[in-house]
Amino acid sequence: MPGNRLRHLADGPSALALMAQAIDEARRFVHFENYIIRDDATGRRFAERLGAAARRGVAVRVLYDGFGCRGTPRAFWQRLRQAGVETRAFNPVNPFRPIRSLRRDHRKYVGVDGARALAGGLCIGDEWAGDPGRRRLPWRDTAVDVCGPAAAAIDATFHRLWRLAGGVIPDEEQRGEAESCGGASVRAVEGLPGRLRIYRAFELLVAGAAHRVWITEAYLVAPTPIMAGLIAAARDGVDVRLLLPGKSDIPALRAFTRVGYRELLQAGARIWEWRGPMLHAKTVLADQGWLKVGSSNLNPSSLLANYELDLLADDPDLAEEAAHQFRRDLTHAAEVILRPPRRVPARLAGRWPPAVVSAGVPHTVPDHAPGAMERSRRAVIALRVVAAGARRSIAGAFLFGGVGLGILFALAPRIMGYLVALVCFAVAVNAARQFRVRRRQRDE
Repeated sequence: MPGNRLRHLADGPSALALMAQAIDEARRFVHFENYIIRDDATGRRFAERLGAAARRGVAVRVLYDGFGCRGTPRAFWQRLRQAGVETRAFNPVNPFRPIRSLRRDHRKYVGVDGARALAGGLCIGDEWAGDPGRRRLPWRDTAVDVCGPAAAAIDATFHRLWRLAGGVIPDEEQRGEAESCGGASVRAVEGLPGRLRIYRAFELLVAGAAHRVWITEAYLVAPTPIMAGLIAAARDGVDVRLLLPGKSDIPALRAFTRVGYRELLQAGARIWEWRGPMLHAKTVLADQGWLKVGSSNLNPSSLLANYELDLLADDPDLAEEAAHQFRRDLTHAAEVILRPPRRVPARLAGRWPPAVVSAGVPHTVPDHAPGAMERSRRAVIALRVVAAGARRSIAGAFLFGGVGLGILFALAPRIMGYLVALVCFAVAVNAARQFRVRRRQRDE
């Protein structure tokens, strides 16, 4: 969709300030959607802005994910509703519908009057705002500020999820059209559970790239076809670079991310690991003009199960800004290389896979004092080291549990058979219910 002005936002505090400013300038409506909205200093600042907008007559709608905001107290939403803000939880977790509970609203979006849209990877919390007074740097993230006709198209994706959450939007708001603001083209790529729109968009970007594919990714657990596409591009001479977190807010994920390093490096791709606070951005830069920015990660949950929102822009100026930021980020990252194996007999050296190691320290390491959440996650890693010996105990528990179940089946096969049949029946009923719901949604 042409006629847009796009602004690259790679600084968390500035992006959050711009979102707050957009809310203050709203005249008709504000649509505020996020996977995580915390009840901390940052979340309360936004709550005040949203409440102030509602009090001056602006229609304010807040859509938050029922799982991502599970730690936000009810009093936070109650204060918003008392200020005149309409709030809705998207797909609250239901233990009786486990499959449906996997479908999360992972989008991060602020829309104002159908003429302006800010979308990317930033959630609403102190992690993204930072605290200079306490030497806590913000998480590294990226968003895009859109002014123009594409803003109305992006806002239409909010309408669909708002209706799924049980909300209603007046017809006059749904017919909004924004005037042209510039010359950039941008398309909203809406990720839906069971659909492969974002998956296909990424594959098209990689397959069509002739010169470079530079990826910044927070939670890389890419499916095999995506990894194969990146490997093929690197072997074809495309400059494939990946900037990934050196440490993650989900510590267990790092081991899965590193699984594909060796094949990528052997194909000619280059990988860096970020050495600052959490790297949360999700961007793909292809050749000289294409840039994808949004909420989706290259992992199965984002590509197949979640509701996501990505912006695919054809704008050489925006792409050059993103390339400049990527190069700047590399100065805070350490490159990962392949090292010849050590302590391997000479006759096996040619067959033994090389080790994946860090090439050294980055040019600059940010001065960052970790907050309580980061310290707790580091403690998790430390506890894993301490608890390594406890794995035998856990394995023993599983062993004795398995033996116990075997004995129960041997002594009371009929009763155990009834229990297994009951569980299978419950799963079948739940699957039938989900099928009926999906068919009803498709018919609508």
